[in-house]
Order: sequence, then C-alpha cells, then structure tokens
Amino acid sequence: MNANVAITAVVVALLLLLVASSPATAAGGGWDGAHATFYGDDNGGETMQGACGYDDVFKQGYGWETTALSVAMFAGGWSCGGCYEIRCQGSNACRSGAAVTVTATNLCPANYSKPYENWCNPPLKHFDLSKKMFLRLVTDFRVGIIPVAFRRVPCAGKTGGVRFEMKGNQWWVSVLVFNVGGAGDVRALAVRGSRDGRWMDMSRNWGMIWNGDVRLEGQGLSFRVATSDGRAIVFGDVVPPTWMVGQTFQGNGQF
Repeated sequence: MNANVAITAVVVALLLLLVASSPATAAGGGWDGAHATFYGDDNGGETMQGACGYDDVFKQGYGWETTALSVAMFAGGWSCGGCYEIRCQGSNACRSGAAVTVTATNLCPANYSKPYENWCNPPLKHFDLSKKMFLRLVTDFRVGIIPVAFRRVPCAGKTGGVRFEMKGNQWWVSVLVFNVGGAGDVRALAVRGSRDGRWMDMSRNWGMIWNGDVRLEGQGLSFRVATSDGRAIVFGDVVPPTWMVGQTFQGNGQF
C-alpha cells in the first residue's frame, strides 16, 4: 500500500468514527410520539427556502413531502435532510391508516413569549408539515393540531445522484448538499481540488450549507460525503474546473 492510499484510509476511518459518535438518530429506529400542525398554503409557497438552506424544494426533488422540525428535533440544523414516517393517531380527525413520509427541510421556531402555546419550544417533539401532507393525515385541516406517531426511515426513491450547489465566491468554497438518500442528513463533508490533490474538511455553516475556507477557483472538485448512519461516499471529479457560483452538479452515486 503506497503512502497516499494509506493516508486516505486513515482519514476515512477517522471520518466514520466521527460520524458514528455524533448525536444523530439513525434511520430505522422505533416509533415515538409527537404532535403535528401545518404551515403554508395550497401552493406550498411558504415552504420554500428556510433554515436548511434549500432554495426551491420542488426543483430540488423534495416536493410537498416536507416538514419543519421543532427546535429539539432540528438539532441546530444537523437533522436537515433526514426522513420521517408519520402516522396520525388518537384524534377523531385522523384518516384511517393514514401515514406520510417527509423530509426535514426547515425549522419550526420557538416562541418563548408564549411557552404554553408554541408546540415547537424545546423539549417538545413536533412536525410542522406542508398543508398537503397534513391533509393526507386528517379529514379536516381545521382541526389544527393532531397527535402523531413517528419514526426515522431511510430517504428512498431519490432520482439521480447526490447534488452539490456551488455558493460562496472566488475566495472560499461553499456548497449546499441535497438530494441525499439513505440517512439523508450529512454529518461530514470534505473537498479535494484537482491541483491541490488533498482532502480538506469542510465546516457546516448552517443547515446543509458547508464552507471550505479555501480558494479552489479554477480547480475541478471532488467531495467526500458522510451521513449519520456511518456511510461515506467519494464523488470524484463531480465539479469541473470551470464551475461558477450558482451552478449545481450531480454526482454519479447515491446512498
């Protein structure tokens, strides 16, 4: 084994150790209890953008199947991209056997001025669904709030590979990672420039936007993505040297 291969193996092993020790709730766990409401209108306009950094959830592949998470569940943005199966239970408004699977794309903010009226205050577990998802669970949306059972599940059915939207500027690389299958939530990201040839860890700025704090303009870029279930994939040469801020590139692999 040559030195470069050995160093890469060590880096990946350390990365996976970091991911495994992070406070993530892996997909495939048991059922838990929470409550659910909805936000936005029938067109879904108010579900765009938000605290995870996604711009247009329809163009980015999440569609109506989205939710904002309460502060305790949002975990400062580390839960962005994770998927949840939710069932209505314990309400006369529940549709029989109704369930939805949604991706966390936003934060339901706390309101400490009304601690007994805001279901998103910690330590409560709460989902603020898009209106269409809420309507799949209930017979009448005017019920407002319902008790639910939920569990983390793998993010299935992704179309195409993991995607990387270039942000930042010529002085430093910033990237939004989305359309992630499997666990869905990215726990570590590293970048490698085609000229530099070495892996550099990126730091999470907010949501699923990661900063590299290095100048990599004019270089092709590879990314190493690790998710909360301990898996890691290298997307080699996914971004060409001619990349520009605002462009999105698709990797050849998927979790």
